[in-house]
Amino acid sequence: MNKYLAAFLLVFLSSLCLPALAQSAAPTTQLQERLQAHLDSLWQANGFPGATFSVVLPDGRQLSLATGTADSASRQPMRPDSRMFSGSNGKTLFVAAAMALQAQGAFHLDDSIKTYIGQEQWFNRIPNARAITMRMLLNHTSGIMEYYELGDFMQQLKENPARTWTPVELLAYVFDREPLFAAGQGFSYADTNFILFGYILEKITGRNMYELARQYVLSPYRLTATVPSVHRAYPLLAVGYARAGGPFPVEGAFVKDGRTVFSPQFEWTGGGFVSSVADLASWAKTYYLLPGVPAEAREQMRQGVPANTGKDHRYGLGMQLRPGGTAGMGYGHSGWFPGYLTDAEYFPDLDLALAIQFNTDDFRLLKRTPHAYLLDMARIVTQTLSQP
Repeated sequence: MNKYLAAFLLVFLSSLCLPALAQSAAPTTQLQERLQAHLDSLWQANGFPGATFSVVLPDGRQLSLATGTADSASRQPMRPDSRMFSGSNGKTLFVAAAMALQAQGAFHLDDSIKTYIGQEQWFNRIPNARAITMRMLLNHTSGIMEYYELGDFMQQLKENPARTWTPVELLAYVFDREPLFAAGQGFSYADTNFILFGYILEKITGRNMYELARQYVLSPYRLTATVPSVHRAYPLLAVGYARAGGPFPVEGAFVKDGRTVFSPQFEWTGGGFVSSVADLASWAKTYYLLPGVPAEAREQMRQGVPANTGKDHRYGLGMQLRPGGTAGMGYGHSGWFPGYLTDAEYFPDLDLALAIQFNTDDFRLLKRTPHAYLLDMARIVTQTLSQP
């Protein structure tokens, strides 16, 4: 083709595309402005230290915002790429890896845990030990209670904040206790279930749970800002502020002089990650779609049992199913760690994935749940995108 004709066609075609590109960019700019204004107004009205928010739109574009401060003492502004402890949201990363292994035949969801750890000398000291299945651990129907609320765990954490805990040391807090209910006959959310599940999966595979999460989730889905919470210092970590009267031995700033006041290592498969809000939103959609596992496995994950976490809430396999009104059913997971609150959900009816993080765990400042904040933001997104 004549090079001059080619150049003319290129310019001509580009001119045709420019109006379309401008129309496409305009709603996104307007949407970002509206979301930012709303987030700022919530910060000003409620007085929480700071927050980050991200949304993945139906066309794949992602917007990430921040408001308030990442460090109230230094008045350091919160950034969209600021990172926080994501609490129990991290369970989703471990479950995704586990479901990939389950699809490969490493274990079956209805296997008795006795099959894998029945020879451990402490096995019979677990409440309901002989009746628990792998599925019951993942949907919190085992009847096992929360370990960190028992015995001297908090005192030990206070006296030795740098301590590294083994899974069995954590499980020991529930040994010889009466179960909350017969296995499979109730629901009680407890990190203990996931600690036990993580221990079993490491026995089955002979591999570290964080290595499995990296292989099956972090690397293939490029969650580059998400890292295991096994250290006490992280780049871009916002200072979290723990509420007075909370269960953990910290009040106020959880990060002092760049280091956490105690090691977060104990959380392990109960959560166990530091993340950015952009990673959380991106992962929320991926976790629902989960292309790395068969459709049957995804369906198993969404078969929720009634949960006492909210009205009409259900809990699947490491997945919260929560009604969102006009947004439809939301699939994802919330998270709490001393000084931090997280929520990330995907709404398939809207094809929207949203995530929010606060660097406080004081609900008195938020006035509502992070889930309610996400529903507000989803409403703004849909209203803005539907405008001509």
